[in-house]
Amino acid sequence: MTKSPAAADQTGKIVAWYDRHHRDLPWRISPPMAARGIRPDPYKVWLSEVMLQQTTVQAVKSYFTLFTAKWPTVTGLAEAETEEVMKAWAGLGYYARARNLKKCAEAVAYSHGGRFPDTEEGLKALPGIGDYTAAAIAAIAFDRPAAVLDGNVERVISRLNAVDAPLPGSKPLMRALVARMTPTARPGDFAQAMMDLGATICTPKRPACALCPVNESCAALASDDPERFPVKAGKKERPVRLGAAFVAIDETGAVFLRKRPGHGLLGGMTEVPNTDWTARQDGDTGTDTAPFDGKWHDCGTVVHVFTHFELRLTVFRSRVSRTTAAGQGVGPGWWEPEESLAGEALPSVMKKAIKQAIPDAFQPRPRAIEPMQSRG
Repeated sequence: MTKSPAAADQTGKIVAWYDRHHRDLPWRISPPMAARGIRPDPYKVWLSEVMLQQTTVQAVKSYFTLFTAKWPTVTGLAEAETEEVMKAWAGLGYYARARNLKKCAEAVAYSHGGRFPDTEEGLKALPGIGDYTAAAIAAIAFDRPAAVLDGNVERVISRLNAVDAPLPGSKPLMRALVARMTPTARPGDFAQAMMDLGATICTPKRPACALCPVNESCAALASDDPERFPVKAGKKERPVRLGAAFVAIDETGAVFLRKRPGHGLLGGMTEVPNTDWTARQDGDTGTDTAPFDGKWHDCGTVVHVFTHFELRLTVFRSRVSRTTAAGQGVGPGWWEPEESLAGEALPSVMKKAIKQAIPDAFQPRPRAIEPMQSRG
């Protein structure tokens, strides 16, 4: 697509702004680093982009650091046990990403010799990589002039051009507008500059327009209504689903856990027993389907919001001896000591249920203080 003088001018100003005001992020090669000849690691670019899908930068930083410390290369991640990957991912949400992360690492390691494809088309052939992620990796890791369009970039481009068509239908138009601005030189820096501009200046509420490098050519600012963009279609009301969760505690304080099936919502994650709720139907909310016979105490309700529905779980707690439990022929599971619960692959909704039943769960335990030795 031919770059117009106006688009080229905007691009130059945005990249120059990025050179001065870029965010320092653990997965990013900043302009000063690039000037010293340091190149982006495609593995780290891919890992960060997958983690950042529908998740904030602040939430991702510690997970990225953990993953790259445990598995410094894509081959190392491919060779890891799936259970260990799920445990490391626990709490980051959208768990299909973790399953696809492992599949993609295996595909790169075993089918591509440990090297990521360097084109959008090649990247999109890998598990879990869609249009946005492929474009981001191609631009940032391989200097391909790919049009990168995430939520921050949508906000910037829609305001620059006062795009009146609502999302998601306006995405093709926005992608074309970004493509028109994307330079052949430093396309990765341009993509990251647009992301940073949206995250720090062109924010959803009260954008700092006076500090924007392209405020003179912003159509939304000219109309004095930047916050109206991007225009979004009316949201459908999120349905509410009901269910029950059962926190069984044995005589040592250990909690009974089991693993969810490897497919579907929260697939492969660890859970306390709970009823058969789904995004489309309620589960039982009483104790008729409790995993063990016993006195189940109602601990109240926890609420967890998924992308397409809200879940309300009534949490029940009971003291159960292992001997009694074993005699009732409950399905596969294990008793996890309370002090090691934090290391399990528990999604946030299950952590909420356990904390509802055991308020001090997941709290660090004080270490015993050894008596001081005499110097005499």
